[in-house]
Amino acid sequence: MTKTDKQLNKLKTAKVLAWPELVKALKTLGYRQIQGDGARVKFDNGQPNQLINLHKPHPDKELRAYALRQVREKLTEWGLL
Repeated sequence: MTKTDKQLNKLKTAKVLAWPELVKALKTLGYRQIQGDGARVKFDNGQPNQLINLHKPHPDKELRAYALRQVREKLTEWGLL
């Protein structure tokens, strides 16, 4: 299993995912991070209909369960996960 496969597998199955792990996994899928105001972050892969908007978790580094679920649902719907 390659490093990329491990990152994507963790994105698919983890109950808790740290922000840096999410960023790495999305980068392997071709997304780039765009910092917005405050904690707002967008991930763009060049497809206008595949934009991901999130709030960077703080003070903890773990993504909230609902945010992780939404990211998984979107990526699965778009055929990327």
